[in-house]
Amino acid sequence: MKKILLILFCLPMISFGQQNFNFLHDGLSREYIYYSPSNLAPNAPLVFVAHGFTGSAQGIMSYSGMNNIADQNGFAVCYPQGTSDFWGDNFWNVGYDFHSGVNIDDVDFLESLAVYLQSTYQLSSSNTFFTGMSNGGEMCYLLAFDGSNVFKAFAPVAGTVFPNGLINNLFTSNFSIPFFVTHGLNDNVTYFGGDVNDQYWGPYLSVDTLVNFWVNYNSLTSLNIDTFPDLNNNGKITISKKYSSFASNSNDVWLYTHQNGHNWGSDADMVIEQEIWDFFSLFSNNPSEIHEFNSSNKLISITNLLGQKVIDKKNSVLFYNYNNGTVEKKVIID
Repeated sequence: MKKILLILFCLPMISFGQQNFNFLHDGLSREYIYYSPSNLAPNAPLVFVAHGFTGSAQGIMSYSGMNNIADQNGFAVCYPQGTSDFWGDNFWNVGYDFHSGVNIDDVDFLESLAVYLQSTYQLSSSNTFFTGMSNGGEMCYLLAFDGSNVFKAFAPVAGTVFPNGLINNLFTSNFSIPFFVTHGLNDNVTYFGGDVNDQYWGPYLSVDTLVNFWVNYNSLTSLNIDTFPDLNNNGKITISKKYSSFASNSNDVWLYTHQNGHNWGSDADMVIEQEIWDFFSLFSNNPSEIHEFNSSNKLISITNLLGQKVIDKKNSVLFYNYNNGTVEKKVIID
């Protein structure tokens, strides 16, 4: 993929807070919002958050709540803006049927912008991450399959993949990568089970198909299933499935399913932007204190559902008990 990195003559001044800029790429002036907490440390992480179809950088910044998480955890945020299509709708070029023939190279734009921001603001080149909602979530998959290693991990929300679209390397990724998928089981825009007969967006894959690919590609053999407390007492349960392996460099895959529709995961039982950052921080070169603490825990026993001590057993629900009093529920899959 040919890289074109052209920067506008007027460079942004390095300061704190929200800043709106343009970035010249492939002859187009592309918009983005850059947010930096005060007293941001050198070599801090960078998180991209991409809007959905017809959305905007400003809209996803207000909707996602990621600035608050950045303030609390010390990372920068970029909210890029897609281009406008024939009907004036903002979009990321992921291969929708009605965008056939569109030649906007959003993969190269986002990778080029990431490299530029890393250099301009002295951000970490090895701790840059990407998340997005809907069309922005679909951009996560496109970058992972067709992109380079500019982004270290991805967290698509309510997104999918269009196999007849722009992805040339579907299921032939060049590298293992951590993935965190969030999706509503009652999503009536992007069905959890996919739709191979969709006549509007185009045929698209199921969430399970995509999750299973990354689980297998990353050679993950352990599954930890849990549920979030029903904090708002509405009976809509959020379930987490966390796939991992016992290897020290395991590129984990997480899947969160909730019982709402096509949204950011706002079911009041979790703060999805915090969950996304917690996932990203696991793969940072400087992991969070929580991750370091957990990594030092010592396993003292493994028990089954009856509380009986057992050894590792595949395809069974087991409880791993650690010396600090924490318990992990796991299923070791065959």
